[in-house]
Amino acid sequence: MQDIRNIAIIAHVDHGKTTLVDKILHQCNLFRENQQTGELILDNNDLERERGITILSKNVSVHYKNTKINIIDTPGHADFGGEVERVLNMADGVLLLVDAFEGPMPQTRFVLQKAIELNLKPIVIINKVDKPNCRPDLVHEDVFELMFNLNASEDQLDFKTLYGSSKEGWFSDSWEKPTTSIIQLLDTIIEEIPPAEYVEGTAQMLITSIDYSSYVGRIAIGRVRRGTIIKDNPVSLVKRDGSIIKTRIKDLMVFEGLVKLKVNEVRAGDICAILGIDNFDIGDTVADFENPEGLKSINVDEPTISMFFTINNSPFYGKEGKYVTSRHLRERLFKETEKNLALKVEETNSPDSYIVYGRGILHLSILIETMRREGYELQVGQPKVIIKEIDGEKCEPIECLTVDVPEAFSGKVIELVSQRRGEMEVMQPKSDFIHLEFNIPSRGIIGLRNNLLTATEGEAIIAHSFKAFEPWKGEIPSRKNGVLICMETGTSSSYAIDKLQDRGAFFIDPGDEMYAGEIIGEHIRPGDIVINVAKTKKLTNMRASGSDVKVQITPAIKFSLEESLEYIQEDEYVEITPSAIRLRKIVLDEIERKRLSKKTTPVE
Repeated sequence: MQDIRNIAIIAHVDHGKTTLVDKILHQCNLFRENQQTGELILDNNDLERERGITILSKNVSVHYKNTKINIIDTPGHADFGGEVERVLNMADGVLLLVDAFEGPMPQTRFVLQKAIELNLKPIVIINKVDKPNCRPDLVHEDVFELMFNLNASEDQLDFKTLYGSSKEGWFSDSWEKPTTSIIQLLDTIIEEIPPAEYVEGTAQMLITSIDYSSYVGRIAIGRVRRGTIIKDNPVSLVKRDGSIIKTRIKDLMVFEGLVKLKVNEVRAGDICAILGIDNFDIGDTVADFENPEGLKSINVDEPTISMFFTINNSPFYGKEGKYVTSRHLRERLFKETEKNLALKVEETNSPDSYIVYGRGILHLSILIETMRREGYELQVGQPKVIIKEIDGEKCEPIECLTVDVPEAFSGKVIELVSQRRGEMEVMQPKSDFIHLEFNIPSRGIIGLRNNLLTATEGEAIIAHSFKAFEPWKGEIPSRKNGVLICMETGTSSSYAIDKLQDRGAFFIDPGDEMYAGEIIGEHIRPGDIVINVAKTKKLTNMRASGSDVKVQITPAIKFSLEESLEYIQEDEYVEITPSAIRLRKIVLDEIERKRLSKKTTPVE
C-alpha cells in the first residue's frame, strides 16, 4: 500500500507559498528538462496572475522516496476564508509559511487558527531570509507566541522550523547555513506529518471542493475518510439535510502531479475526484449504497458585508456585454453559491435585483471582476456591513487591522484610523518601521486603504481580518466632497473639460462617451454639481488674441473596481461592463433627483 502525506500550505498574501509549490514540483522532477513551465504554476487563472494572490485552492501531488505527497495550495486572504476552511479538512498537517521580515500577519492568524482547531500538525517555514533587514529569530518567537495564544496543543507547539528562500530554492534548519536545494523540507514533511491512515469499513468521502469541466460537467473532490471507493459502483449521496440520493460513480480520478489520473479504486487517506454523481453540493457525503452514513458537514464563518446587485439599466445598456438580462444575472449568482461557500444570495421584491452577502469587498469584487470578464453587464450599490442584534444590543463586525509604516507617517495613520472609530491596541518598532495594530469596525475599512496609501506616500503595508461582532461603535464620517455629474448624453470635449477644471478632478478623458446622470469627477466642495462637458468651442473665421490658447488638461483619475466600490455613496451605483467601469447616480434625471431629495431627509 502506498504511503501518503496530505499537507496544506497556509500563509499571508505574498509570503511566497505559490513559489514554494513551484520549487517542490521542480525538485520532484515533475517536468521534463526542456519543458517551459514559467513561474507561479498553480496561479493559473488571469485574475490570480494579475493580482499576485491565490483565490481558488488547488490540489497537486508529487512522489518523493516512495511517498506520495498531496499538496493543497490555499488562499492567503481572509476574504477567501470559506475556501480555506473547506480544504483544510483534507489535510493531516500544514506548512505555515511566514515572511522573515513581516512575521505573522492577521490573515496568517486566521488560517492558522482554523488549522489548530482541526488538530493539524504544523511545520513552520520562515521564508525570504535573503531579504535585507530580515529578523528570522524574532519571527520564530512571534510564531510560537501566536500558536500559544491560539491554544495550540503541546504536540503542535513542538513544531519543526526551517529557514530559507523559496525564490532561491533552498531550505535549512538554520538561516545562517544556506543549502542548495529544498530536500531538507521534503524530508521534514515525511518525518513530521503523520501518514494518512487507512480506516476499515464502508466507504465515506466528504465533498470539500467542486471542479467543473465543460466536457464532463461537475466534478466532486474530497478525501476518502473510510473504506475504498470503487469505479462503476453504486453509492449513496447523503445531503447536508440528511436526505439520501442513490447514484453511481462513472469515473474516478486521483491527483498525479498537475493532472488528474483515472483509476479503478481509491483507498481511505487519498484525495480523489469523482465524476457521474448528480445534484451534489459542498458538505455532502459520498457513502455506502446499502448502509449510508453521513459525515459532519463543513461549517463556514458567516458573511460580514452585503451588496446590492441589479441589471444594467443605464442608457448604454447592452452595448458592451453578452449577458444583460435578469435571468442571466440570477443564474450566474446562484451558480456561484454552489462552490463559493462563504457567499449568500437573497432575492428582493424586484425580479431584477439581488442582495449578495460576502466576506469583504475583495471577496465580492473578485466575483464581479470574474463576471465582467465572462461578458456580464450589471450594476452594484454601496457595500454595507451586516448588523446583528446580540442579547438585545446592536452589533457590527469588527476587524483587526495592522499597518507597518515608516515612523514619520505613524501619526497620520493613527489620526486617519481614529477618525473611523479605530482603537489602537499595539504600537512597537519593527526594524525601520513602526508596527501598529487596531480594532476597527468593518465600515471604517471601506475606503480606508486609499487614504492610508496617499497619506504615507505608498509606504504603508496594510492587512486586516475579521475578529468578531461587537457593539455598534457610532457614526463614521463618509466622503466629504460632492461629485461632478454629467448634464447630457454625448462625447466629452477637451475645450469644456479645460474650462471646468477649477470645479474639481475629472474621472473621464476628452473623447469619452458619457450619459446624463453619470458621475464624471469629484467636486472640490461638499455637494454635487451638474456640468456640461460636451460643449464644444464655437468656430469663427475671425482671429482674436487668446482664442488659440493651448488646452492643458490634468490626467483623469482612473479607479480600480475595489476603489469604485469604496468611493460610491448610498444614492450611487457602479456600472460594470466587460469594457468599462462607470460611476452613476441611481436616479439619472436631475429634476427627479431634486424632487426625491426634498421628500427624504439626507442620510448622515
